[in-house]
Amino acid sequence: MTGVLVTGGAGFLGSHLCDRLIARGEDVLCVDNFFTGSKRNISHLLDHPYFELMRHDVTFPLYVEVNRIFNLACPASPIHYQFDPVQTTKTSVHGAINMLGLAKRVKARILQASTSEVYGDPEIHPQPESYWGKVNPIGIRSCYDEGKRCAETLFFDYFRQHRMEIKVVRIFNTYGPRMHPNDGRVVSNFICQALAGEDLTIYGSGLQSRSFCYVDDLIEAMLRMMDSPPDFTGPVNLGNPAEFTMLELAEKIIAITGGSSKLCFKPLPEDDPRQRQPDISLAKKSLGWVPTVALDDGLKETIAYFRRMLAQ
Repeated sequence: MTGVLVTGGAGFLGSHLCDRLIARGEDVLCVDNFFTGSKRNISHLLDHPYFELMRHDVTFPLYVEVNRIFNLACPASPIHYQFDPVQTTKTSVHGAINMLGLAKRVKARILQASTSEVYGDPEIHPQPESYWGKVNPIGIRSCYDEGKRCAETLFFDYFRQHRMEIKVVRIFNTYGPRMHPNDGRVVSNFICQALAGEDLTIYGSGLQSRSFCYVDDLIEAMLRMMDSPPDFTGPVNLGNPAEFTMLELAEKIIAITGGSSKLCFKPLPEDDPRQRQPDISLAKKSLGWVPTVALDDGLKETIAYFRRMLAQ
């Protein structure tokens, strides 16, 4: 039995992961319910002999034969995960149960794509994996934050109870080509607004900070994590520790697009974290990984992608 299952494989990260797996000669089964994923992201793979696409929702059991599972299925932007919060929680929790059940049956190694949102609005900066987080369990972001936290719980309970081979990565802000143009995330928002000649929307003072990791760097880290020794389970932070304020990001995007957009300030959304920066010491030590793509270089690639897409 060989093969790699990628849930959420038609999404932003999932489609890039499928590309890398196919390039490595893997037999890839891409599963997606297309709530936020798009066939456009994987259309170039549809005729590849080692690629198979299946429409499926991970909140229902899946019966396939694979030896590795990357569980990426879940809407990841506030606009999308707050659209149907009950379904978002079910995707994280029922999805984890179903994929862990599959991994247990076929004795597959399984990786969970968790998130920096498990840290909530952090009191420690930067955030190490040992930090338990400060999360509102009943807020409008809780469906995603607590769903991912519960998924991590399930992974480690399956590991302890069934001695399964698990891997857990906590993904910090990632950007790049194939981002959804209407996902409400700051990079895609700013780029689309700048290309349309609109003012860039800044929430709050614009001094809240984020760390932005280019998608190629992130996928490399995920592959290294999956290939790491069985006794290294994580969780491990994956992200770029270079930190930028929203004002700095806006200025970079206006400069690269060559536009004349101004800044428009609006109130900060509920439970929006003020700071987010990964401590990647563990990834450096255990995976030999550090991000290599500078923000300016990654933004140029991402802006070029959005120019092409919006011109169609």
